[in-house]
Amino acid sequence: MIHLYGHELSGNSYKVRLLLSLLGLEYEWIQVDLLKGEHKSPEFLARNPFGQVPVLVDGDVTLADAQAILVYLARQYGGESWLPNDAIGLSQVVRWLSTTAGEVRQGPESARLYHLFKVTNISLERANQRAEFILTQLNQHLSQQAWLALNRPTIADVAAFPYVALAPDGQIDLTPYPHVQAWIERIKQLPHFIGMRSIEAPSLV
Repeated sequence: MIHLYGHELSGNSYKVRLLLSLLGLEYEWIQVDLLKGEHKSPEFLARNPFGQVPVLVDGDVTLADAQAILVYLARQYGGESWLPNDAIGLSQVVRWLSTTAGEVRQGPESARLYHLFKVTNISLERANQRAEFILTQLNQHLSQQAWLALNRPTIADVAAFPYVALAPDGQIDLTPYPHVQAWIERIKQLPHFIGMRSIEAPSLV
């Protein structure tokens, strides 16, 4: 049985839950209370010395970092469709994993941390500038194709999706980015999609 340690408001925890659901994998969700400092407990630090969620445990395998976990799950359980083996396809997917850990984190994710979690050591001006930059780039990219890489859903989309879709939590308006909004809706229509707070699953009615 796969065990996933995370927090319900963490976009990084959510992206792992999303891929687990898209892959149809059973797992046990273990809530880590960040307010109580459970992520700094000796037990948790033994799993991830960085003291961050999410952490995935699959048998003898323990992995931290959302992007790394996505790679593991895709390769272990998802096959070529979610993470290709060929050099060009793999590089195209990894490019967006890097963008997620860079520009998306510096922009929409940082703005969300500032407004939702009151992390005031963040430069809001810089976060807004980076958000505008990456959302403009994404909108242009998605004006030419439906998905971030390979003309199909991959872990590139799963990685970038949460903090882009959660941009309104950081008081970032997605209205100027119609192709980004359309991409968000396409992801919500994937079989076995699950939502989180501020990301509602589509109605089945």
